[in-house]
Order: sequence, then C-alpha cells, then structure tokens
Amino acid sequence: MVRGAIDGLQTALAAVRPPPRLVDWSIFVLVCFEAISGLVSFTVGSVAWWPLFWAHRIAGLALLVFVGFKLVRVRHRLTNSDQWRPSTLLSGLTVLAVFGSLATGIVWVFGLDIRLSRWTLLSVHVGFGLVLVPLMLWHLTTRFRLPRSHDFDRRRTVLQYTALLIGATLVYRGQEFATQLLDGPGSDRRFTGSQPREGAGNESFPVTSWVADDPDPIELSDWTLSVRGAVEMPLELQYHDLSPTTTQQALLDCTSGWYTVQQWRGLRVGDVLDAAGVDEKSRFVRFVSVTGYRWSLPIDEARDAVLATHVGGERLTHGHGAPLRLVAPGRRGFQWVKWIDRIDVRHRDDPAQWLVTLISGFD
Repeated sequence: MVRGAIDGLQTALAAVRPPPRLVDWSIFVLVCFEAISGLVSFTVGSVAWWPLFWAHRIAGLALLVFVGFKLVRVRHRLTNSDQWRPSTLLSGLTVLAVFGSLATGIVWVFGLDIRLSRWTLLSVHVGFGLVLVPLMLWHLTTRFRLPRSHDFDRRRTVLQYTALLIGATLVYRGQEFATQLLDGPGSDRRFTGSQPREGAGNESFPVTSWVADDPDPIELSDWTLSVRGAVEMPLELQYHDLSPTTTQQALLDCTSGWYTVQQWRGLRVGDVLDAAGVDEKSRFVRFVSVTGYRWSLPIDEARDAVLATHVGGERLTHGHGAPLRLVAPGRRGFQWVKWIDRIDVRHRDDPAQWLVTLISGFD
C-alpha cells in the first residue's frame, strides 16, 4: 500500500514536471521575480498592494517545487565526489542560499520570531535573497542552456504551470486559513508579514536604524530646520519656533518585521510649505536627516505628512528621531526619515536617494 502511494506520487510529479531546461529557466525567472517583488514590497505599506505580497509568497512556494525537481535531477553531481567539478562548490552555495531564503521566509510566515543577534528572521531572509541573486547569475554562466523548441508543448506546458501555480496558491491560502482558524502564531500579522507592537509612546515599539544611521543625540539649542529649494521665502526654524499642534494616528510598518499604531503630534508639512511659498512647478519634497539620509515624496502626498515632535503624548526620544521625524502614512518605516534638519522643495525626483540609504551614516 505504501509502495503504491509512493508510485502514485512519483507518477503525479512526473506529470507536472517540465523538461529540464524549462525547470532551470523557471528557477531563474522565479528568483528574479522574488528579488524584484521583495525589493518593491519594502517601499509600499498600503493595503492596496496586498496582491504583490501574495504573489511573492506564492512564487516562493512554486520556486521550492522547481528547486526540488532540479535537485532530484542533479543530486548525483552533489553527492558523488567522483563527479565534483570546480563549479560544484558554487552549486552547493547556491543551493544553501535558495533553501536559506525559502526556509526563513516560510518560518516567518508561520509566525515564529527567532532572532539571530540583532536580526529578525525577516532580515535574514532578505540577506539570503540578496546573496542568492549574484550566486544564481554566476551559476548560470557555468551551465547556460537556452530552452529548445521541443521543450515546449503548448497544451502540456500550460497545464503543468497552471497546476503548479494553483497548487502553490492553495497551499499558501490553506496555511493562512489554518493559522487564523487556530489563532496560531502569525494570525495577528499584517499583509506585509509584520508583527504588532502594542502600547503608546516611545517605549512601546523598537528603536531601529537603517544600515549605519546612528548619530549622536542632538542638542535642541544647536538644531535648526531649513526649508529651501523651489520656495519664495527660505526658512530657518529653531526648535522653539515649532508649533506642534497637528495630531494624526498613523501606522508605522518597519521593514524589519513589526508594526505599531501611534498617535503622532507635530507640524503638518503642508503648513510649513505654505509658510515658505512653494513654486507652482514644484513636484517633490525631499526630507534630509542630519546623517545625510534622505527621502522624497510627491508634493501632494508630502502636504498631508507630519513632521512629528511627539509620539503617544511623549516628546520623541533620540532613538525615534528627535527632534523631528517624518510621519508618512502608507509608506514603510525606512521612508519615515528621522533627525530631519532640512526640507528641499524640488522640481524633480531624487533617484540618488536609493544609494544614499546604503551609505549614509558611514564616516
């Protein structure tokens, strides 16, 4: 009976397994999609983007199946030392990166929060993914083979890929349904995968910094906020000039895997821009930290953002961005710039801000 079940499973797998070269190129496409969708998911936090997160997880499960097909085919090259080649080490490292990325992603989705030093599993998952992409491209150069025309059977190929994607979708949705039904770990996560942090004020959510941003505490008497660029009247505001009368409840979703809903108080960006007199051709507002870190928002979105001085009725602590941080609802945490000392009104976007996020804070 057991043997019959195994034979039946092998027959079913053989029916959905594409030809070898299609398996290889499917892995390539899925890894590229996972890398791109993962990076894009870091920049969005509004519910309208939920299909992107679903697609990322479903594609990850499909990738697991294709990697399984691949390993069954090439296992003898990895386990038989007589067939080892210089490229075998590269293949082994690529396999480790694949399974590291998939395993940490799956465990995180199931709600387990295992920390490795200061890193959450989500951060480790991202690290594996970033390592996997160059390893896969390097591996591809050692065994580059384009698919052949006879690898494609239109009807069979469509059925195979449809079955694999439907299966991955059912597994993912089944896991979500079971987690919610049993109220298991992960049932309280947002669609982004982030876990809640309850409470109000500075102590209720973690202090995090993007890459190397970690300035010394700022003396309020030495700090000024500059508003410049495409404005009629540049401003230089000291801390005692600020009138933090605007309050807004907003959800902060950090890319390290947690979220919190807080009551923020500060200045509405639109009021600051009106005081400076914005050029009618302006399109973007750039928020710059004392570390050089910066991020830009379209001007209409920026007007509704808040320059926060308080959170949960408390004055911001240094770790949370005092004296002034950006509150940008619908954006991820790394876009909520901390320690702001300059606002630039611009006619154009600032694509170099992506590079600055990686190097700011390094001396």
